[in-house]
Amino acid sequence: MTNRETELKALMLAGLNGDASSHRALLDRLSGLLRGYYKPRLARIGKGPTEAEDLVQEAVLAIHLKRHTYDPGEPLTPWVHAIARYKLVDYLRRTRASLADVPLEEADEVMAQDDNLSAESTFDLARLMQLLPEKMRNSIQAVKLDGQSVAEAATRSGISESGVKMNIHRGLKALANLIAREART
Repeated sequence: MTNRETELKALMLAGLNGDASSHRALLDRLSGLLRGYYKPRLARIGKGPTEAEDLVQEAVLAIHLKRHTYDPGEPLTPWVHAIARYKLVDYLRRTRASLADVPLEEADEVMAQDDNLSAESTFDLARLMQLLPEKMRNSIQAVKLDGQSVAEAATRSGISESGVKMNIHRGLKALANLIAREART
């Protein structure tokens, strides 16, 4: 196992065990790695950093939402790479770009080096979150980003557990729509 794999997997496992700061650190590290993965592939088909950043956001959101599907007995980077690759293929289908233009089978080096320390990605997510209604934003922040249980978030916000769940569901759907809208512009 590489040092990067060991570090990322440790952050993932800590995040899965409820350590919100490890989870945030994982998403920050993965944002930079994903950026390095997408930029050269999209550049080969004439797409720029904006499209790459949109894909980074989509992939980070998918990793966050699907983290419960990760098998701790397996390496992390192939799991991340599968999500990243799926998001790229999905983007190519949406934009009708040719799959032949992008070499998708370059799995030797799963991710490239962090080129912007994930600051852009963190800023974009915070900016998009600010566009959501306050209750949705607070529910997503508490449960999905800070690692609180639905019950804890409900108690702290003064709304029912089903209200928190509904806010998260609607909020994540709204975030996905915002990301898709920005990808089209």
